[in-house]
Amino acid sequence: MASLGDIGLSAAINLLSAFVFLVAFAILRIQPINDRVYFPKWYMKGLRSSPLHARAFVSKFVNLDFTSYVKFLNWMPAALQMPEPELIDHAGLDSAVYLRIYLLGLKIFAPIAFLAFSVMVPVNWTNNTLNRSNLTYSSIDKLSISNIPLGSNREYQLVATMRLHFLASQRRRSDQFTVIVRNVPPDADESVSELVEHFFLVNHPDHYLTHQVVYNAKKLSSLVAMKKKMQNWLDYYQLKHSRNQSARPTKRWLTLYLQTGFLGLCGSKVDAMDFYNTEIEKLSKEIELERDKVMQNPKSIMPAAFVSFRTRWGAAVCAQTQQTKNPTIWLTEWAPEPRDVYWDNMSIPYVSLTIRRLIIFVAFFFLTFFFMIPIAFVQSLANIEGIEKAAPFLKPFIEIKFIKSLIQGFLPGIALKLFLIFLPTILMIMSKFEGFISLSGLERRAATRYYIFQFINVFLGSIITGTAFQQLDKFIHQSANEIPKTIGVSIPMKATFFITYIMVDGWAGCAGEILRLKPLIFFHLKNFFLVKTDKDREEAMDPGTIGFNTGEPQIQLYFLLGLVYAVVTPFLLPYIIVFFGFAYVVYRHQIINVYNQEYESAAAFWPDVHGRIIFALVISQLLLMGLMSTKEAANSTPLLIALPVLTIWFHIFCKGRYEPAFIRHPLQEAMMKDTLERTREPNFNLKEFLQNAYIHPVFKGDEDNDSEVMSEGWEQEPAVVQTKRQSKRSTPLPSKRSGSVSPSSPSLHES
Repeated sequence: MASLGDIGLSAAINLLSAFVFLVAFAILRIQPINDRVYFPKWYMKGLRSSPLHARAFVSKFVNLDFTSYVKFLNWMPAALQMPEPELIDHAGLDSAVYLRIYLLGLKIFAPIAFLAFSVMVPVNWTNNTLNRSNLTYSSIDKLSISNIPLGSNREYQLVATMRLHFLASQRRRSDQFTVIVRNVPPDADESVSELVEHFFLVNHPDHYLTHQVVYNAKKLSSLVAMKKKMQNWLDYYQLKHSRNQSARPTKRWLTLYLQTGFLGLCGSKVDAMDFYNTEIEKLSKEIELERDKVMQNPKSIMPAAFVSFRTRWGAAVCAQTQQTKNPTIWLTEWAPEPRDVYWDNMSIPYVSLTIRRLIIFVAFFFLTFFFMIPIAFVQSLANIEGIEKAAPFLKPFIEIKFIKSLIQGFLPGIALKLFLIFLPTILMIMSKFEGFISLSGLERRAATRYYIFQFINVFLGSIITGTAFQQLDKFIHQSANEIPKTIGVSIPMKATFFITYIMVDGWAGCAGEILRLKPLIFFHLKNFFLVKTDKDREEAMDPGTIGFNTGEPQIQLYFLLGLVYAVVTPFLLPYIIVFFGFAYVVYRHQIINVYNQEYESAAAFWPDVHGRIIFALVISQLLLMGLMSTKEAANSTPLLIALPVLTIWFHIFCKGRYEPAFIRHPLQEAMMKDTLERTREPNFNLKEFLQNAYIHPVFKGDEDNDSEVMSEGWEQEPAVVQTKRQSKRSTPLPSKRSGSVSPSSPSLHES
């Protein structure tokens, strides 16, 4: 078991690592050559084109203003100075609310730590239960409940208000007027585009404006990407030629079957600009043919469309109601904002989503439980006795005091961190396979799975496997009624492992995040070998994102650990508080200066955050009840039953009271916003604003080839619904072309 000395060594290593990272960051961030690495957001916004205080930089690459080195920690107060409203304008509501999770952690655990160290720690320390037991324990365990003898919403409302205020104060956005309709039923007489237009002109005649069908354009996307790459090379050689016009640039090129040389390195020379011009011309023709094929081939048109309305009120009504008596067709929901759309999944048939999600459910189940093997390995590292039994020849080396402290206090945390490196990527691949059509949806689903995985493996798995390793011999000889007591004592004793994990992942991890070592190295490698144009330099910056799918589950794990061990082992709480305080400053700085906001969901993830905190609270209460029962405190256990009941009731109350603000848009707010905009801008052409918003990216830049539906003028919609349909089943109004009416409308007669 790790002792106070082992934890002290681990703390020293992690604090030293964090300090080195911070000093390195403070030095690297003020070097002109690294300005695009540590301030990419300002470059992307066009608010920065060169390092600030350029006159102080005597060198182009090195900052020789030595006074700036003295103020190497001035980034911390600078990160805290920006007011929250300005932060929302600068980085979006998602980023501001994400930071509030860290503040919430401080608000919860600072008072709990004060109370715990005032009451719980002295009570735990003054007992000697562990001294009389036959368990292996450390000095830290004497601070836990294991040493006790036998017998012994406001944030939800605030975020919901912030969301409604943000939506009400936002400028006009295309997703406010648009819904996505899926599972459009096939029709023998009309195309998907005609069918969508006909359906919404009939059922939403006063509010329907326009629509854009969804295409399966994967092959076209690859051709467009290839053309973009070729164009980039052409720009490079044109720039090279402009600097030296005495000679045209050449290159060696590998043609089909290696006719001109080996791998393009020893082939015949060709004029670079002529070559790329020719290749781009060929690709342009291929793209044009493929585009026509995609738009004309019915198999390339998916039974889905983005439908835009004249008003927010009309879009809200459509998105939040059932369109037909058959609940499996014409399914509508709010469309994600255009930059949030994950286009690769738009071509997945809706009917296959259920099967895909079943497959992923099974795959995730096996991934979660088979991962217990490396978790057990990690726990074996924390058990010196287990290592010595498995490898007796290492005993002299392991018994060295420094090595023993290093193994018990540092190695388990870093080993677990390494095992979890590839997990987020695997979970994101699973989410993409499931068919979510928005980046925010992908990240929220991946975050949910990551949290479940960490709860089962990192939390429960570490406790169960750790207990098994420590007490395996005793389990064999104990009776059934003695085993729960042993587990009840051993669970608090795993706090030392989680303390080391918090220091490695939380403290050193945050310091490593602000250093941005990987983006720094890759930026300079790309800048040296690959960057040819200013556009290349912009793409090489790689500002990254908050990473909700990985960051939020990690925060929730700390909430879980803090709530569970607040009563069990209060000694863990200061490590949690340090993490939340340090992480808040670090991520506020990164959000202001570094991260690129990929999308804005108006804090739609908050119900998930609140639900996971409530879940952690209930788990902590249930574990406390179990621990109290092992202490033969049966009289107090019934009183504790009220805690999870009241907590779940509170969650149900919050869910019913505030969650609708994150799912549905109030019609009153929509009407108010529409009325204000019509008064301020009576002549605004909304159709022109919306008609290109949801075109697939591969079609943008070629407006002449857009959907035919969008070529119609604002005032040219027909007063009578036109249709090619010969069937009379679902046409409640007369059709100009077929002259048919629906038999379900008795007040109308057939023509």
